[in-house]
Amino acid sequence: MIKFLDLQKINLLHQVEIEEKLLSVFRSGWYLLGKEVANFEGELKRYVGSNHAIGVANGLDALRLIFRAYIELGIMKKGDEVIVPANTYIASLLALSDNGLVPILVEPNINNYNIDISKIESHITSKTKAILIVHLYGRVVFSEELIAIAKRNNLKIVEDNAQAIGATWQGIKSGNLGDAAGFSFYPGKNLGALGDAGAVSCKDEELAIAIRAIANYGSTKKYVNVFQGLNSRLDEIQAVVLTVKLKYIDEANDRRRTIAKRYCDEIQNELIVLPIPPLKPQEHVWHLFVIRNKNRNNLQNYLKNIGVETLIHYPIPPHKQHAYEEMNNLSFPITELIHDEVLSLPISPVMTNDEVSKVITALNNYKV
Repeated sequence: MIKFLDLQKINLLHQVEIEEKLLSVFRSGWYLLGKEVANFEGELKRYVGSNHAIGVANGLDALRLIFRAYIELGIMKKGDEVIVPANTYIASLLALSDNGLVPILVEPNINNYNIDISKIESHITSKTKAILIVHLYGRVVFSEELIAIAKRNNLKIVEDNAQAIGATWQGIKSGNLGDAAGFSFYPGKNLGALGDAGAVSCKDEELAIAIRAIANYGSTKKYVNVFQGLNSRLDEIQAVVLTVKLKYIDEANDRRRTIAKRYCDEIQNELIVLPIPPLKPQEHVWHLFVIRNKNRNNLQNYLKNIGVETLIHYPIPPHKQHAYEEMNNLSFPITELIHDEVLSLPISPVMTNDEVSKVITALNNYKV
């Protein structure tokens, strides 16, 4: 069986370094808000190019904290609207509704599956305060037009960078394109921890101070609480794992790009809709390689039976989930088409050339 993602094999690439660091943390007697978290925050800040980086408990919290901080600072208030792609994982919306903000969904561009920037401005109202962009599947979505829209309408640009660490646009890394960004280091991400972990990057110092405080019970000084905060902290164990793996992220992303190029060049089956690569390879880190097929379940079963594991990202769009029942009657045809047809192929830095060839052959041999 070709695994969709062999996490054990990925982490064993760095076994000696990781185990040494884990033992060091274990022996230190300091497990939260220590030097290892501070070190990782510094390394992440340097890598992304941002002014600030704050380690948090997970990717959803990263986004929640950004919007919570904007509310605490008086930049937003409950009931304000935020533009968000209709084609995304539900966490993008949860971060907004958890803060009493209203998600306004915008259809994606069918050619890249990211939010269609040309459709954003028509959804802006007097209540709109931000645009939450999602670099879906690892592909950057950004443009001069997006910047102009935000400036014209005095909107914040927040990045959901859960899937795209290492991708760049015009030489700027994702996570440093907008005003603030949320990262997920869920184990299956390109930069994955050994459990839940996340981070926020941002340009503004006041925002960074507020986020750091809110994530630590609203406290800037022990037992002095400025905000009604949360408990969302990156621990020392995950910090050292991430610090080790961050050194190799560009190498790992390059391997993903190599595999993606082979898939795009060598899969030749009119029943399979392949993703369209960006003109500049650095704009995509291929967290997921997502194809489309009108009979997706049949294709998935075919691949499973010949030993190729696949996953569906994602089978149900957010506006059709019971959690957002008030949106169930909305129609987003492009989003719904995507969710009905997508299938994610195996792609990872530890896939062998032989495994890649087997996936390509399997897809080329597929018939209805």
